[in-house]
Amino acid sequence: MSELVLYSYWRSSAAYRVRIGLNLKSLPYTQKNVHLLRDGGEQRSAAYRAMNPQALLPTLQHGNVVLNQSLAILEYLDEIHPAPALLPDDAAGRARVRALAQLVACDIHPLNNLRVGQYLKAEYMLEQAAVEDWMRHWMREGFAAMEAMLAQSEQTGALCHGDTPTLADICLIPQLYNAHRFGLDMAAYPTLAAIEARALALPAFEAARPENQPDAA
Repeated sequence: MSELVLYSYWRSSAAYRVRIGLNLKSLPYTQKNVHLLRDGGEQRSAAYRAMNPQALLPTLQHGNVVLNQSLAILEYLDEIHPAPALLPDDAAGRARVRALAQLVACDIHPLNNLRVGQYLKAEYMLEQAAVEDWMRHWMREGFAAMEAMLAQSEQTGALCHGDTPTLADICLIPQLYNAHRFGLDMAAYPTLAAIEARALALPAFEAARPENQPDAA
């Protein structure tokens, strides 16, 4: 198997997802750090944009294959290295897991990421406290829906879908890291909190945590 190279930043939620996926599959990889703040953001450099025109993290290089977008990367890993699977065997289960994953990756996270916060400050002159209020608002909206979806479903187990980690857990845990970082009160989301505790007890999730990365500051 060709070498896997992950372009990552310790606090990037999307890169965090891919680190979890690689760890769950026990796939060795080389991590290249792209600092999102240094020198105006190393992701904006010409060299990095040549690989990822969006100037976002993560990027995964696998031989001659260069991929971006964390969910696409994770499904690619699932196809080239099927075990352990990140998606259930049945079509309905796969749809449920994808819906939970996309709730985070498509609806919560895009409104909470660094470039949105920077834009709110630069264009609308918002103070940091107001930006953090914005982030907490959209996390509350998304987490309320996810809590209901998980609490009401018999398919929820120790984790989001049964007792085995899936794409849903891979997306949820990094977003909960952001929630803690920005001081979101988690009392209204007991199901999410219980899943988080169980997931972080697994070595693959523990090793992927931001504070355990070589570039953690």
